[in-house]
Amino acid sequence: QVQFVESGGGSVQPGGPLTLSCVVSGRTFSINNWGWYRHAPGKQRDLVATALGGRRTSYAVSVKGRFTISRDNAKNTVHLEMNSLKPEDTGVYFCNYASYPTNWGHGAQVTVSS
Repeated sequence: QVQFVESGGGSVQPGGPLTLSCVVSGRTFSINNWGWYRHAPGKQRDLVATALGGRRTSYAVSVKGRFTISRDNAKNTVHLEMNSLKPEDTGVYFCNYASYPTNWGHGAQVTVSS
């Protein structure tokens, strides 16, 4: 069964950076597309960044130009580099399959406030 362990969350002031990491186990990492999801308070969980095969990526409009997703196939790890953070980026961040997510991990709490 696939498992996800997210890390790197924390509190940061608006405009600051933060990088999240996710270790994936239980599946062949390199052949799958992976995503980072954000569950903001009072909202549904949304896909904000996707790492496709090769170096292809895609982003939600709200984070494009500020967030960068990357994958390390040798370490079964997905990263999310977040810059110019805004209060509306606050939420719990999860990694999972980019399509048909399952078996959610505990996530990483990100809080952006002054």
